[in-house]
Amino acid sequence: MELKKDSNAVAIDMLLIVHSEKRRAAQATHLDPQANPGALLQNRGGFQGVRNGIRKWQELEENSFQGNLPEKQCLQQPQVITSYDNQGTQLTVEIHPQDAMPQLLKKFSLAKRLQGDKNGNMRPRQPGGKDAHAYPWDRSSLKSMPLDLRLFEKLDASASQVTVKSGLNELVSDLLQEAHSDLERVRAIWIWICHHIEYDVEAAQEKDRQAFKPTDILRTQKTNCDGYAGLFERMCRVAGVQCVTVPGYSKGFGYQTGQSFSGEFDHAWNAVYLEGRWHLVDSTWGSGLVDTTTSKFTFLYNEFYFLTHPALFIEDHFPDNKNWQLLKPPQSLRQFENSMYHKSEFYNKGMLSAHPETSMIRTVNGKATITIESRAPTLFMFMLNGKQEHGLLSLRKNGMKLEVYPPTMGTHKLQIFAKGNSEIYSSVLEYTLKCNYVDFSVQLPSELHQPVGPSWFSEQMGITKPSHSDPIIHTSDGRCAISFSVEEGVSVLASLHGDDGPITEETQRRYIFQLNRGKRTELKVQLPHAGKFALKIFVKKRQEQGNFIFVFNYLLCCANTKVNWPMFPESFGNWGQDNELLEPLSGVLPANRNIAFKLKLHGIAKALVKGQDTWPLTLNPEGYWEGSCNTAGCQEVYVMVLENANHNFYSYILKYKVNDQ
Repeated sequence: MELKKDSNAVAIDMLLIVHSEKRRAAQATHLDPQANPGALLQNRGGFQGVRNGIRKWQELEENSFQGNLPEKQCLQQPQVITSYDNQGTQLTVEIHPQDAMPQLLKKFSLAKRLQGDKNGNMRPRQPGGKDAHAYPWDRSSLKSMPLDLRLFEKLDASASQVTVKSGLNELVSDLLQEAHSDLERVRAIWIWICHHIEYDVEAAQEKDRQAFKPTDILRTQKTNCDGYAGLFERMCRVAGVQCVTVPGYSKGFGYQTGQSFSGEFDHAWNAVYLEGRWHLVDSTWGSGLVDTTTSKFTFLYNEFYFLTHPALFIEDHFPDNKNWQLLKPPQSLRQFENSMYHKSEFYNKGMLSAHPETSMIRTVNGKATITIESRAPTLFMFMLNGKQEHGLLSLRKNGMKLEVYPPTMGTHKLQIFAKGNSEIYSSVLEYTLKCNYVDFSVQLPSELHQPVGPSWFSEQMGITKPSHSDPIIHTSDGRCAISFSVEEGVSVLASLHGDDGPITEETQRRYIFQLNRGKRTELKVQLPHAGKFALKIFVKKRQEQGNFIFVFNYLLCCANTKVNWPMFPESFGNWGQDNELLEPLSGVLPANRNIAFKLKLHGIAKALVKGQDTWPLTLNPEGYWEGSCNTAGCQEVYVMVLENANHNFYSYILKYKVNDQ
């Protein structure tokens, strides 16, 4: 209705809703379908825990805050006048700013999309066959509907900056300024809650949890899962979007791998109706996480729980009503308890699957094997009982393989972490290992870090075409030679590590002698005794500052108890990357012997060997410096070079020890 008498007249938009006395009596307390969203929950006995919190939450009335608003701001709020005649006819008139959408019209539009029961109460449609997604996951998408998150960038930025000025209705109105569809309305509400509402750890741990009023949540910006879900539902319904709160069990804070669920529900989330289908969201878990050691909440936005594919959502959310799984076929509680729990970061970082698919693994002959398939090359690490030990982790182009050897019988906790595109490793899987046999022949060095063996990562770091592609190298005489191509400008460093014997931090590089022939680097290794050793490979770009970066390691195995190789000679800073030592390779020389020397040295004017006396080396036609010395009467022998013929200063490049006579 629009009335105008002259050019100075005020235009009034009016929405009239008329009910008979009988209808009015039936809806005396439910005129506004948003006044009692509790009707959305199924009428079923035994509501406890989270469900009680939801019911209490839904019975609360929102405080409009208008009593504290300035007069000018109050005038901007819709004014609703309701009257009845003596025949029982109801007349409702809303007066609102001309450019604003009538609140009653919003509710009327929503009501048309809600189903009505025989008493006229409005409730969202229950999920049916067209809402169900196939189980298991088809790997097509993490979402339950096609989404291009780049299209949300402007909306997300705008919604995250909105502040609470008065009540919930105005907050929703401000959030919807940039939203032009139900999907965008839900997105704006989701983003605001996830960036502004903090999880109240103390309240969540109270047995007699009190309901959170919307006004209290907006004032304190704290709540528990009941409050998150209830606030999300209320805001969606104010925005004209069908939404329900779903209580159930979850594998969240405090969850132990393989635990069973019974009694009251411990969590609540939401389902929203978009584009003719129900979809699942969890704003509690989308907002951040709770540190298990400090019980402190940290805001850390998690996109995974917005419109999550139901076949993935079921991994850590089990609703009270199987219909809200939105799956075909639905899963049983037993299946939920026994299924493998892939954390959200498992999928966020591009993982596709993991085997075994059960959270509890029994070792076979003292070993457990785990494989992960990923969409792209990914870095992994693991921890067994909190330590990076007792396992061999090898990287693949699309995943990884891990072999774990528990050191004792009993139950062990295995955690697997992935790096993805970020600089931080995140926990993606947890297994419980049951070990009833220990293979003592497999005792891995404590310094054997991850990964083992060359991979796409070593290629990325400049090491290609390795002579040994397998991470484990067996040697019968305690010696081996490993070579690989190295990109120009990349320096390589190697060190040998064992759990016992003569290897110390000072000598861990003395059992390796590095030779550089063109673009290939060769590592000659001599083991001090039988056993298992970790050969670590590090790289560094010569033009960059900083330390060498660990790339991978080999596991060297020798069962020959007669092995007792000495160290290689000690090299000094002037030993060039491109120098080559042919003989003698042993760092310990016999006493009273003539020892032959043969080296390739670059950019050298003169070279000599110094012991008790001095013996010059000569350059042969093939480019090698050759000569010999006698070890009589000395304890050490040095190879020295003169870099500039115009100077008389010789530099030490190699040092040998001489056996006692």
